Amino acid sequence: MTDPTLLIHALILGIVEGLTEFLPVSSTGHLILVGQLIDFNDDKGKVFEIAIQFAAILAVVWEYRARLVHTLLSVRTETKSMRLALNLIIAFLPAAILGFLFLKQIKAYLFNPIVVASAFIVGGFLILWAERRQHEVHAESIDDMTWRDALKIGFAQALAMIPGTSRSGATIIGGLFFGLSRRAATEFSFFLAIPTMFAATLYDVYKHRDLFSMDDMALFVVGGSVSFISAFIAVRGLIRFISRHDFTVFAWYRIIFGIMVLVSAQLGWVNWGLA
Repeated sequence: MTDPTLLIHALILGIVEGLTEFLPVSSTGHLILVGQLIDFNDDKGKVFEIAIQFAAILAVVWEYRARLVHTLLSVRTETKSMRLALNLIIAFLPAAILGFLFLKQIKAYLFNPIVVASAFIVGGFLILWAERRQHEVHAESIDDMTWRDALKIGFAQALAMIPGTSRSGATIIGGLFFGLSRRAATEFSFFLAIPTMFAATLYDVYKHRDLFSMDDMALFVVGGSVSFISAFIAVRGLIRFISRHDFTVFAWYRIIFGIMVLVSAQLGWVNWGLA
């Protein structure tokens, strides 16, 4: 029988993953911090994160299932579908190549609360900069994007290998810098998450295959379910939000949260595993 405490941890982390994966606030950063706080960052916790991240990406697949199916069926006959597929491949490659080369070193040296908190703060100021500069939009929708736009966003996404940076934040804010509208940048970030996260999930499953156990199935079901539901809510909510607002609120959240982590660690209020 699964420990009830572990089920509560699964519930908490599933909600955290789902709500933060597609917002520009860094799901990985939040999982590291919350996992450290509730002491669920051992090998079992790492395997569990694979399950809830996979559940979160399924929420995007479900939300955009009509567009995805149409693109797959018409990729050889429609220019719009062909362009979207090509742009996703181009944008996927920088992070895939750099991740293959450097992911081991990044996880060894950068996956800690201090780096996460610092990346939160730096990312927040970058969002403020992106929102306060004059926008020159040349792509109102993802169908207006060129392969050059996709390549630039791909390199922006690669920055998210630094935990706390935020994959969605890097691609969305990068899109704003490169001339995409807020909606185009946000939706392309959602679409780009599908191949990126599927590839990362498959790699992690292969790497940690010996740690999977049927005894943990209850954890996966609980965490995956709430991750899917909360991610679905977050995706729909973000699209509605950006139709009336900019990303400034996320910038200030990142800055304040990052400062709180650094201060609490420095004063010894919270043990973030920094000793």
